[in-house]
Amino acid sequence: MTLFEKKVTEISINHSEFIILGLISEEREGDHAYNINKKIKARGMRSWTNIGRSSVYRVIKNLEEKGLAITWIEEIDNRSINKFKLTDQGIEVLKAKVFNVINEFVGRDDKDFYVAFSMLPILTTEQLIKGFSNSINLMNKHKKELEEMLDENSRTPLNVRGLFIHPIRIIQTDIEFLEMVLKEIKKGDGYSESKTPSK
Repeated sequence: MTLFEKKVTEISINHSEFIILGLISEEREGDHAYNINKKIKARGMRSWTNIGRSSVYRVIKNLEEKGLAITWIEEIDNRSINKFKLTDQGIEVLKAKVFNVINEFVGRDDKDFYVAFSMLPILTTEQLIKGFSNSINLMNKHKKELEEMLDENSRTPLNVRGLFIHPIRIIQTDIEFLEMVLKEIKKGDGYSESKTPSK
């Protein structure tokens, strides 16, 4: 494991911090809470993440305390507005978190995976290929284990067999999805490394 891959374990971030770190990273000149809330609403993020309506300022304060973001006041239209930007450490922690979530995804309903997936452009093509390839390998291994357990329980009632059949089918769907994503990344279709987080 490289230093980059270990970085997120040095400074842990929770789900809400992961979301806000990613949203702040999208604006090179910094962002403000109103705009962050607008992005959350426009992207329907409250339906696929656990970000609360009143948590943006609290989360940013936590990110500042961890040395991952900075705040300053800017005058805009005769109003004082707090703006936020990632520190260099914040950028590195964010990249490491995105990589680790993708690399360790095993096909379960994981809200961090959706957040990481929305931030793919901050990683290089090589990192994405490595992460998604590992994830596919992990899922194939888990699927095989479940199939062996299903085989051992093949004469049991449906309410028992279904506990293996259902996750096997879900994992297979996730594998097919990630294989499609990996193919497109390798071809360069619909994907570009165009986003460098704010510094």
